[in-house]
Amino acid sequence: MSSKNKYFILILLALVWGTSFILIKKSVDVFTPYQVGALRVTMAGAVLMLFGIPAMRRLDRKTIMWAGIGGFFGNFIPMYLFPMAEVRVSSSLAGILNSLVPIFTLLFAFLLFKTKSSKVQIIGAIIGFFGANILMFFAGGPGEESSFWHAMLIVLATMSYALSGLIVKEKLNHVKSMDLGGIVFTIWFFPSVIILFFSGFFESWTGSREQWEGLGYVSVLAFIGTAMAMILFYKLIQQTSAVFASTVTYLMPLVAIMWGVLAGESLNVWFIVGGLLILAGIYLIREKPKLDSLEI
Repeated sequence: MSSKNKYFILILLALVWGTSFILIKKSVDVFTPYQVGALRVTMAGAVLMLFGIPAMRRLDRKTIMWAGIGGFFGNFIPMYLFPMAEVRVSSSLAGILNSLVPIFTLLFAFLLFKTKSSKVQIIGAIIGFFGANILMFFAGGPGEESSFWHAMLIVLATMSYALSGLIVKEKLNHVKSMDLGGIVFTIWFFPSVIILFFSGFFESWTGSREQWEGLGYVSVLAFIGTAMAMILFYKLIQQTSAVFASTVTYLMPLVAIMWGVLAGESLNVWFIVGGLLILAGIYLIREKPKLDSLEI
């Protein structure tokens, strides 16, 4: 992949995923977090099964198993954790905390794949964690905008994303991104349908204007923010590295904060302090150009 193409995909993903936080926030104003997560995966799966079923017939069981595991951490668990968190956490804060993905990618790369880190990268990880702690403890005002435990759900989601990215790079680098996205959402389509059924979605559906608007937000999340974006993300991981691809979180907070401000969310000084520390940490652990092709 040329340098120009990889940065184009990186910026496109930042715009799409940076917007997803405000869409999740608006969705949980209408539906429960479980309904939002289940709808998102079910809708994306309904489309990507067209590619997933043929791909599963071509590929071996081991590859399908790893696709399922990678999808569990990257395309299933976070889809529920973020809506659960944004019941009490602003979309701006969610976008900033999501920047922890590269830090956890570096940590898991060392723990699981013995990828060595430099002293500067270790310092960067420490700074990033410190910034995240500032946000979780001090960001937000009284009421719905402040909840340490709900913020921790986002941290868990970033850990999950990091682990998924490493699995894709290490175990699934030979699978085409379209096939991989199709397999992942085909596997997790059926569990999500079951969750949706037991979530009370169908019993509570009245066809009100508010519900149709909420369904519109979830639809954008599913088809653009999930199905299309994940295929591009897999392609970026496979043709660069998990660390480089995870640096999409450099730009996502800026997009998330912009939408949050437009939606009337308040910002305080701790958003700025914590966010800058996280971004400084990511900058220090960033991948050098010569490592663009490193398989971790």
